[in-house]
Amino acid sequence: MSSAVRGRLRPVLAALSLSVLVVLTGCGGDGQSADGGSADGHDHSDAPAVVEGPEDRYAGLDLPEPYRRPSFTLTDTTGAPYDFRAATGGRPTLLFFGYTECPDICPTTMADVAVALRGLDADLVEDLQVVFVTTDPATDTPEVLGEYLDRFDADLPVPFVGLTGDQETIDQAQLSAGVPLAEDEGRLHSSMLLLYGADDEADVAFNTGNTWRDIADDLRLVVEET
Repeated sequence: MSSAVRGRLRPVLAALSLSVLVVLTGCGGDGQSADGGSADGHDHSDAPAVVEGPEDRYAGLDLPEPYRRPSFTLTDTTGAPYDFRAATGGRPTLLFFGYTECPDICPTTMADVAVALRGLDADLVEDLQVVFVTTDPATDTPEVLGEYLDRFDADLPVPFVGLTGDQETIDQAQLSAGVPLAEDEGRLHSSMLLLYGADDEADVAFNTGNTWRDIADDLRLVVEET
C-alpha cells in the first residue's frame, strides 16, 4: 500500500534494520514515493528510511536526525490565520497531513491520537497541540475541517486544530515539515505523524505500523523529558 522514500543513510548505519517512515499513502489505493525539500533549510528531500538505532528510545519510529518545528501560516477552523510555529512553539505538538474524505489512514490516525490522549493524565497533556493540515484544500474548508475533527476531540481537554489554505502554502508546509508532497489532489499523502517536543524538535514519529499505545507511551516520554 505504500513504498519508502529513498533513504539517505550514513555508511555506519547501513547495516542497521530499516523501518519505512516517510511514505505517500493512497487512501484505499496504492502508494508511491515522492521527493521533497525543506523550506526552512533542514533538507529531508532524500530522507528518511528510518533507522532504528541500537538505543531505540521510543515506541514509535526513532528519527536518525531531529526534525525542526516548521514555520507556516494557514487558516484554522474559525477562518483565522494560524501561525504554526508561533502557536505551537515550545509546546509538545502532534502534526499530521491528510484529508477529511480519506476512508482509512486519516480517521484511524486521528482516532489513535484521541484514544492515546484519553489514557493520559490531563495535566500531562495540557500544553499539547494536535494539528491536522489538509492536503485537499479544494474540499476541506474551515467548516468541513471543524466538523470532521469534532468527531475525534469532542470529549477531550485538548481540541484538535484543523488547518487549510491555498495549495501553494500547503505544499510549502509539507516540505518545511520534511513530508513529501501529497499527490492525486491530496489523496496520495504521507502517513507520518510527527511528535515535536518543547525543544521544537521531533525525535520520533509514527506511521500506520504504530498503535495508540505507542503514541501514548512516547507522548509521556517526550513531555517528561522536556
